[in-house]
Amino acid sequence: MDLKNFKWDQDADGIVTVALDVPGRSMNVLTGGVIADLAAISAKVASDASIKGLVITSGKPNGFCAGAALDEMEGAAGGGGQKLSPQEALGARFNGVMQFHKAQRALETCGKPVAAAINGLALGGGLEITLSCHYRAVQDNPKIQLGLPEVKVGLLPGGGGTQRLPRLMGAMAALPLILQGQTVNPQAALGMKMVHAVVADPVAECKRWIKSSPVAVQPWDQKDFKIPGGGPYSPGGGQVFTMGNAMLRKESYGNYPAQIYIMDCVYEGLQVPIDQALRIEATYFVKLLGRPESRNMIRTLFLSMQDLGKGARRPHTEAPTDVKTLGILGAGVMGSGIAYVSALSGVDVVLVDTTIGKANAGRDHVAGILDKAISRGRSTPEKKAEVLARIHPTADFGDLKNVDLVIEAVFEDRAVKAEATKKACAVLKKEAVFASNTSTLPITGLAEASDRPAAFIGIHFFSPVERMPLVEIIMGKQTKDHALAVAIDFAKKIRKTPIVVNDSRGFYTSRCFGTYTREGMAMLLEGINPAMIENVGRMSGMPMGPLEVTDSVGIDTALKVTRQTRKDLGQTGNDPGEQLLSWIVEKNGRLGRKNNKGFYDYDGSKRLRIWPDLFKYKDKWHLADVKEMEERFLTIQALEAARCFEEGVITDPRDADVGSILGWGFAPFTGGTVSYIDTIGAKKFVERCEAFQKKFGDRFKPNQLLRDMAAKGETFYGRFAPQKQAA
Repeated sequence: MDLKNFKWDQDADGIVTVALDVPGRSMNVLTGGVIADLAAISAKVASDASIKGLVITSGKPNGFCAGAALDEMEGAAGGGGQKLSPQEALGARFNGVMQFHKAQRALETCGKPVAAAINGLALGGGLEITLSCHYRAVQDNPKIQLGLPEVKVGLLPGGGGTQRLPRLMGAMAALPLILQGQTVNPQAALGMKMVHAVVADPVAECKRWIKSSPVAVQPWDQKDFKIPGGGPYSPGGGQVFTMGNAMLRKESYGNYPAQIYIMDCVYEGLQVPIDQALRIEATYFVKLLGRPESRNMIRTLFLSMQDLGKGARRPHTEAPTDVKTLGILGAGVMGSGIAYVSALSGVDVVLVDTTIGKANAGRDHVAGILDKAISRGRSTPEKKAEVLARIHPTADFGDLKNVDLVIEAVFEDRAVKAEATKKACAVLKKEAVFASNTSTLPITGLAEASDRPAAFIGIHFFSPVERMPLVEIIMGKQTKDHALAVAIDFAKKIRKTPIVVNDSRGFYTSRCFGTYTREGMAMLLEGINPAMIENVGRMSGMPMGPLEVTDSVGIDTALKVTRQTRKDLGQTGNDPGEQLLSWIVEKNGRLGRKNNKGFYDYDGSKRLRIWPDLFKYKDKWHLADVKEMEERFLTIQALEAARCFEEGVITDPRDADVGSILGWGFAPFTGGTVSYIDTIGAKKFVERCEAFQKKFGDRFKPNQLLRDMAAKGETFYGRFAPQKQAA
């Protein structure tokens, strides 16, 4: 057969094995060519009497199939470059989805036994291919993951996942997997009846099954088929959908249309035969593709993250670099977190602090992280020993003499950082790069303590380092491309997504995120009920309310930063926000989570209630318009991002969007700060800012860049076209 994406092999028993190996791709993905090949394979298997059965596996060593090729989805949806009317484009998109469904149904109904030998991760469309096989055997490897993660990029499973998975395991078990995009390992998949066997050699197991005279009919194509747990109108099924909708609303506030459509797909699809159910799924999938939330999430959380993760912002003139030995100044929570992710990635770490006791405490913190991973089955004692062996605690700066990169992670104080910088630079080798992990202090100023300003750069990690996927790389005024290349290569090595920004107070992430907490404080000073402020903050799409965020950072820290900023900017006079923070911290001794007393009362890690005495700060409290409050929260952050573009702090919309979602949790359904503006339109966004400026103050004043874009009908992705990926 003339197959472009599969390797065909027929053995003496008449069993055909096709190995998926998409050319030009490091990982198998579901392309239009793959779907066409699947249709051809199905037709051949059905029509050739010499073929007794079919095994589908992967020809790549790193996975079965990672899902749909999202980079070609939009082109295919638009009719392959042809100019189509909106209705024609919708039809072309629907027909494209149905081609995949038809290819899968051809496999299911070909009359021959079809088995999937899953020898690597199978996600999204990759798992959906296996679900259309009569038998599934997966390799016994705990690192293999199976699941339907489409919802994480604003989509729903469009290859039958919303219909076949509930028919296999019941809606109660399937819905959490689909709605949350959860992945499971082979043993968990076996327990859920997602697969039939977990074995050392899945191809051999599939051939054994085919030879054992199996029933080559899917359960849902059999006359006596019943949905496990019952359908939507059964007592059990009815409860699943009633409670499921309530829980979904509680968790997502209706911000994610993909989750709503998934519930609709499963509910409607389980009431009809499979072929009609697949058309229902295709209809919702196509409808979802037309939503701005889906388009923005695909672009930011898949395409842009992929570009940045591969080094799209790396200077192409610089040769590849490799940090083999890393120096870290400061063994606190941040420094030890950086030590952990670095050692885990094979980097030797020299962990420096003022005393050997403090340095050893940092290594002990890493041990604690590893112990927790072991207790959850995510690591082993052997791996723990291997990681800890790469971390070398010391109080001697002289031990830094052979490191390739130093990351300073000491207390956020200019004088303390300057002292540590001078001690380290005195012993570093000439070609070493020096980085400061700071969230607010300008890199250019910190570089004054260094003897190598061209090799001085900011690498801002987020806490907790082991869980946060972003690093913000900050270019000082004298930083050269070599330092940037080293920083990006290091970020890639430790599997973080890097964004690149230019120097300013607060850089990009801290500067924009600070507007969210300050807006919450402004609402509080206006007399809006604190509970409403917190609830609406979460309703807007933010992970926490602004007052809880302030508690997590530390109210005393917020007070210190407020005073330092006012001092640095030469501002005088009474600041109502500073007065409120002072009342909470200095009069009432409430520092936030660190002492279990802040805007909330806490019991350890458990948040109990809003502090009752907070209501004594004002005589009267009131409620406000929910939609207006949501718009205030998102608008103030996006407006600050626009100011960062105007000032040259950030220059690439991918950095802005990815950084806002991964860095501080800006409402993911928007696609990020500048996607939020682009979706609304610059003209309407400026009008909203002007209305808020008139009502709430000059902090909402739109900048000149936005006014110019509004006048010209421009977008950020048009005006600031993303830079091409480095070769």
